[in-house]
Amino acid sequence: MSIDPVALLKRYHAALNDYDERTMKAMFAADAIYVSPGVKGRIAGREAIIAAFTAYFAEYPDQVAIDEAVTLVAPDAVQSVWRLEATARSTGQRVTRRGTQTVTFDADGLIRHVEVADA
Repeated sequence: MSIDPVALLKRYHAALNDYDERTMKAMFAADAIYVSPGVKGRIAGREAIIAAFTAYFAEYPDQVAIDEAVTLVAPDAVQSVWRLEATARSTGQRVTRRGTQTVTFDADGLIRHVEVADA
């Protein structure tokens, strides 16, 4: 099966912005890995990744992330340069982040690895 990592990344980011848990869960391989300073390290497995996203979006329900650039870096991987804004529900503090994200997909188009770096 031929995949389009750029289209898959855009679908993934749209689901994140809307935080559609069902769609998100269906996008990750069961053994996916998510690495980000925002989660202070590494999360292993689809269920753990979705649990982390659910907790995050409970605290930052208004998050909006925008891709400033998207580049195909391998036949199965794409990198985005992004920025996001969100408000912490618990404190009302506004948060702004910028960074890069590399997402690698398996042959079925499922996310198998996400690597986030803050700028």
